[in-house]
Amino acid sequence: MNIRENTEKFEDERLSPFAVRSALSNGRKTFEESEDIRTCFQRDRDRIIHSKSFRRLMHKTQAFIFPDGDHYRTRLTHTLEVSQIARTLAVALNLNEDLTEAIALGHDLGHTPFGHLGERDLDEVSEKGFHHNEQSVRVVEFVEKCGRGLNLTYEVIDGILNHRGNGQPHTLEGKVVQISDKIAYVNHDIDDSLRAGILTISDMPEESIYVLGESSKKRINFLIRDIIENSKDKNDIIMNENVKSLFYKLRAFMFNYVYLGEELEKEHRVFAGILKVLYQYYKKNFDKIPTEFVKYYNENSDYDSIICDYIAGMTDRFALKQYKSLSKNQL
Repeated sequence: MNIRENTEKFEDERLSPFAVRSALSNGRKTFEESEDIRTCFQRDRDRIIHSKSFRRLMHKTQAFIFPDGDHYRTRLTHTLEVSQIARTLAVALNLNEDLTEAIALGHDLGHTPFGHLGERDLDEVSEKGFHHNEQSVRVVEFVEKCGRGLNLTYEVIDGILNHRGNGQPHTLEGKVVQISDKIAYVNHDIDDSLRAGILTISDMPEESIYVLGESSKKRINFLIRDIIENSKDKNDIIMNENVKSLFYKLRAFMFNYVYLGEELEKEHRVFAGILKVLYQYYKKNFDKIPTEFVKYYNENSDYDSIICDYIAGMTDRFALKQYKSLSKNQL
C-alpha cells in the first residue's frame, strides 16, 4: 500500500460511520487521477492554502475596518480560528479532519473588502445579487488559477456553499464548520470589541456569560465540550438546547450592540458605498479592468459577474486606493 491508501484504510477502520471517507468521495467536476501520498481532501486543503485568494484574506476586514492596533482579527485569522475549532470537533467526533479543515480554510475565500459592509454594497448593485458563500464557490470553481479554478471535490464545495446561516451541508464535516464559524466570530469579535472599548463584560447578557464563561477561551471550550457530548455517535451536530439558547442570545447581543451598534455605524458611514462606486465605475468603464484579469473569461461571461469577481477579490487597502484615485481624478 502507498501512503494515501494507508490513510484511506485508517479512515475506513477508525472514523465514525457518519463520517465521509476520502476513498468514497463523489470526486471532482474534472476527473483527476489519485496520487500516492495525499488523499483527495488533503489535496483540496493544500490547494486552498496555496491560493492567492487565501493569502489576500490577511488584508480583508473581519469586523473592524483598518483598526488602530496590531491584534485585531482579520478575515485570515478568523479563518484559522474557525479551522482550529472545527478540527478539534472533527477529531473528537471521529469525523474526517482533512475534509473539515479544507471546508474551514475555504469558507470565506469569496468575501469582499470591508467585510459584510462590502458584501451588502455589492449585493445592492449587482444584477444577480451577491453572497460571499456563493462567491467563495465561484472563486474555487473559476476565478483562481487564471480561470481554471482549483477543481475541488464536491464535498468541500458543498461545505463552503452551505456554511452560512440556514445552509444545509450534506456532510457532518460541513455542519461542524458551520457551527465553528459562529463560535469563532462571536467570541473573537467580543475580544476585539473589548479591546476597542466598544463594550465591557458587564454589558453582555448576564446569564450567557455566567453559564458559558467570562473569557473567550472558557466559552469556546464550553461550547466545544457541549457539542461533543450532544453529537457523539449521532448523525448530526447539535448543542444542548439551553446552551444553544444562551449562545444565540450572546450572538444576538453582538448584532444589536456591536455589528449594528453606534460605534461600528460611525465606521460604516466612512466606508459605505465604496464598492458601489467601484462597481458603477467599472460598469461604465469596463475597459479599465486590467486585461490580465479579463482575458480568462469567455464570450459568454457577463459584465456583472466579471466586475463582482474583480471587486470582491480586492483587499481593503487596494479597494480604498482605487476609490481614492477615482475620486481624485474621474468622479
